[in-house]
Amino acid sequence: MGLDIASKDARQFDACLDGIGLSDTYITYVDYGAPVSIRTTEENCDYWMLLPIRGYFEASTEDCAVICSPDHGYVLSPGRDSVLRSQTESSRLSVRLIGTALGLQLGALLGEAPRRPLELAAELNLADGYGRSIGGFLRQAIADFERDKSILYNPVTASLFEQFISIGLLLSHPHNYSEALRCLERPILPRDVKWAIEYIDAHLESPITLAEIVAASKVPGRTLFKHFQDYRGISPMGFVRAARFKKVRELLARAEPQEQVSEIAMRMGFNHLGRFAVEYRKRFGESPSDTLRRARNQAL
Repeated sequence: MGLDIASKDARQFDACLDGIGLSDTYITYVDYGAPVSIRTTEENCDYWMLLPIRGYFEASTEDCAVICSPDHGYVLSPGRDSVLRSQTESSRLSVRLIGTALGLQLGALLGEAPRRPLELAAELNLADGYGRSIGGFLRQAIADFERDKSILYNPVTASLFEQFISIGLLLSHPHNYSEALRCLERPILPRDVKWAIEYIDAHLESPITLAEIVAASKVPGRTLFKHFQDYRGISPMGFVRAARFKKVRELLARAEPQEQVSEIAMRMGFNHLGRFAVEYRKRFGESPSDTLRRARNQAL
């Protein structure tokens, strides 16, 4: 990857880069202050989502060009030469998805290893659908991380964070395997979702990946998503989140005298305690501290 800047713009150049690095995903805030051109080559092996925050930039490959604004982002697939030309005082979020990891997620959804490289559509609509949801999700996640940098160091939280981005991209954004994934939306036997639920329940205190749930259910991931929607009205990863809330409630109801709400919640991957408490009340009609207090009063 190379960066070019015209000599007349050099005095304006004031780069600002700030990022979060996880195992398979890197998120960077980028602001160069001056017009710049960035080139990527066919040697790039990863996928990139570029979400403008302010200003405009143009992204182009040999066969397409996208004018990017706060309503239109860009997705770069590996194996292509590309050029990004940004305006003065433009900024963006850059999401890098490790190519091998995204390929494994695709294989889990398909039920077999992909036979050809994944190619994602270049334009990402940020005003609707997945683009809108991922933009809001990333901004909220960054705000949370700035308040408490320990949030994404929890392996359970980090795993859910990465999978929300990658699985959402594969299921909602157009690519050359979209039709193959749609063809897998067929009914399957209830025993398969039962196997998946048994695996989830046995591993709630550890990071759980889609690939692991798929292996336990013995069906392709896309089929498993359809089955969960048909029989549970929720996605597999949504079921994982609901199961963790249920587990927290069980642990609070039989907590040891020295155990606190924060300790139990964080053990189950809920690092943002304020948001956890709000969602807990929505699910169960009482605060987590109320559950703990009632359980201790009953034990007296």
